[in-house]
Formats: sequence, C-alpha cells, structure tokens
Amino acid sequence: MRVNPNQLPNMLSALQQSETTLNTALQQVSTGKSVTQPSDNPAASASMVQNTIDLANVDQYTQNANDVLSMVQTADSALGSVVTSLTQAVSLGTSGANGTNNSSNLQAIATQVQGILDSVVKQANSSYEGQYLFGGTATSQVPYTADSASSTGYTYNGNSDLNSVIVGDNTSVQMNLPGNQVFSDPSNSVIGSLSSLVSALKGGDSATIASATTAVNSALNHVGQQRVFYANAETQLNAQEAYLSSEKVQLTSQQTSLVGVDTAQAATTLARAEAANSAALAAVAKVLPNSLLNYLPN
Repeated sequence: MRVNPNQLPNMLSALQQSETTLNTALQQVSTGKSVTQPSDNPAASASMVQNTIDLANVDQYTQNANDVLSMVQTADSALGSVVTSLTQAVSLGTSGANGTNNSSNLQAIATQVQGILDSVVKQANSSYEGQYLFGGTATSQVPYTADSASSTGYTYNGNSDLNSVIVGDNTSVQMNLPGNQVFSDPSNSVIGSLSSLVSALKGGDSATIASATTAVNSALNHVGQQRVFYANAETQLNAQEAYLSSEKVQLTSQQTSLVGVDTAQAATTLARAEAANSAALAAVAKVLPNSLLNYLPN
C-alpha cells in the first residue's frame, strides 16, 4: 500500500509545532515564568519593566534606611553616654560646692571632671563607618580638637548644616544634629560648662563651683532634649522600613501575577505536551521510511 507523500510536510509541521509547545512548557516549569521575552506578552512585559524599576528603588530605599538607622542609633548611644557623664559631673560638682572639701579634695574632684570632659569630647567625635556624626555635613573632619586659645579648650571644626537621606518616593529623613547645636550651643554648652566646672573646682570657691554645676545641669537637660530628635528619627526609619517591606511583598506578588505560572497547571500542560510530541514523533517515524521508498527506482 502506497502512502500519500503529501502527508509528510503536514506531519513534519505538526511535529515542529509539538516540539515548540513542549519547549515552552519545559521552560515555564523550569523558570516558573510564563513570559521570558517581550514577544511572549508585550503588555505584561511593559508592566514588568516598571515593576523591576520600582522593586530596585524599594531595595535602595531599604538599604538607605538600614544604613541611616544604624548611624542614628550610634549617635543616640553616644548621647546616652554623655548624659551619664554629665549626671556624674553634676554629682561631683554638688559635692565640691558643699564647702567641706579641702584644696586637695577639690583638685581630685577637678581631675575627675576633667576626665569626664575628655570622655564627652570623645563622644562628640564619634563616627560611624568613617563618617563623623556630629560635624554637620563635614563628616570627614574631626568635629572637636584641642585649642589652648579657646575658652573651653576646644574648637569646633564642623558646620551647622544637616544631612538627610532619601528613604522613599518623595520621602527623606534628617539624619543628624550638628555638634555646635548639641555640645557647644551658646546657651547650654556641654563642653563649655564642664570646662568651667574644672576651673571652678581648681579655684576652690564654693559659690563659683555651685554656679558652674548649675550650668552643667542645664547642659545635661539640653542634651536630653537633643536626644528626642534621634528617638523620633529612629521611629520614623523603623516605620519606613516596615512600609518598604510591605511594598516589596506587593511588588513581588505583582511579578508573579504578571509573568508567573500556576505550578500544577504548568505540570499538566507539560505532561500533555510530552504526550503530543511523542505521538507526533511516532507518526512521523512510521510515515518517513515509506515515503522515502516511493522515491527509489523500481
């Protein structure tokens, strides 16, 4: 029985189509995506471009927020140490002003307060990953350095400018307070009041010591007020991180809806494609030898 040779092109075409369908099914199962190139679904591909941009922005904002949060926490920790030091200085000043101390005792107290001053200056020069926290925007320069010509014994080398970071679309967070606002404010100078207390203790006058101690206590309250900024900044950054985390979940879910596949459905489609391809191969295998014989000479 002769086989109509005209059936072969149709069967080969069917085989090619079944292989294309099989490859597509295999790709969807292996990648979990229904769209791997723009031509697969132009509309979904266009939406995916914007989704990818949005997701990258969210990742960058999250990184910014994480970095600044650590910086803010470091600054707040430094101010916490300053509060502890100033509290101790007030206690020492109060003890020095009670009129019962001899010159030797006052000198010993003065030495302790000088140590507190040195510690506070160290905190004022705190840094995070190479950036000084209390120098304004002059983050690469040590904020406070010793200066014998200054009444406080130190010079501020920073500026009064503020740093901020972008943590969302049209959302930024102030990330610092300059040192001349925190440590050397003209009305409540932390460094100045401690320096004055040291001098008063060395001088030995109880009234002067008491007045200097009051100034240190005022500086202590001032630092406590400045810490409120860092507490608020930390709260804002934590809230923004939570929002960004939720946004990332939504964008990732959107990706799945745009180009993802149903795993169970994809597996079923793959099984059907494999069966169809096997049937097409079997049919061609039967027809092809007979078709070739038709072209051999009798």
